[in-house]
Amino acid sequence: MKLSVLNGPNLNMLGTRDPEQYGTDTLEDIEQLLVDTFPDDEMVFFQSNLEGELVEAIQSLLKSDVDGLIANFGGYSHTSVAIRDALDLLEIPIVEVHLSNIHAREEFREQTLTGSVASGIITGFGKHSYVLGVYAMERLLGNS
Repeated sequence: MKLSVLNGPNLNMLGTRDPEQYGTDTLEDIEQLLVDTFPDDEMVFFQSNLEGELVEAIQSLLKSDVDGLIANFGGYSHTSVAIRDALDLLEIPIVEVHLSNIHAREEFREQTLTGSVASGIITGFGKHSYVLGVYAMERLLGNS
């Protein structure tokens, strides 16, 4: 299985940004966790704080050989029509993940525009949200 793992704004600051909410692991730690947990799968990682770069990364998947997308668009999950519209172009499964439980936070975080076009959303399990996202992708692709 080959997966694209996209991360949005401020996720490059994991480990130092609000550790009580997001934990002390860095984004690199999470990426390594995925590589170690799923050694037979190929992961292509990308992070950007810029909405347009994330849209371009999504659009590039239209001509790629990835089987699915694991995505944490951070704050853009709740606000970006542009990212949502780019996701809507994809014909591969999309699993949205969030480190924190978005339903136990501010009201504006409870809805995700991007989640409306995802196959499913995993939220609130810290770094393990990503691991659970890959397990969900295996199910979606019939690999388990």
